[in-house]
Amino acid sequence: MKAFLAAACAALLAIEVHAAKPRKPAPYGAIAYHRASQSWGTSHDAKTSRDARIGALQRCANPRCEVVVSVRNGCAALADGPKRAAAAPGVTRDEAETKALRKCGGGECRVIAWACTP
Repeated sequence: MKAFLAAACAALLAIEVHAAKPRKPAPYGAIAYHRASQSWGTSHDAKTSRDARIGALQRCANPRCEVVVSVRNGCAALADGPKRAAAAPGVTRDEAETKALRKCGGGECRVIAWACTP
């Protein structure tokens, strides 16, 4: 009987330990954009790159939105200015924003969207 109780307790502890494990964050994110309408959508914490792109497109208010950048285990930013829009990935939000602003042309460009995976 003692062996049975010990095995039952061990099984319950194993279940509790397994149930207590935190969910691992998903590593994919993306930004979709339609410049003419200034519509954008972002996604993060997606399990696949495809899921991230679809999520960004679904959150973008215009049916003509296109995915402009996607990332895995990192960040992305979208900047827009009078002449063009530019998107860039980065290890951090600051890095992604700096790269996007530089690609956009600096000066009058502004960051309009960003996404980071957890």
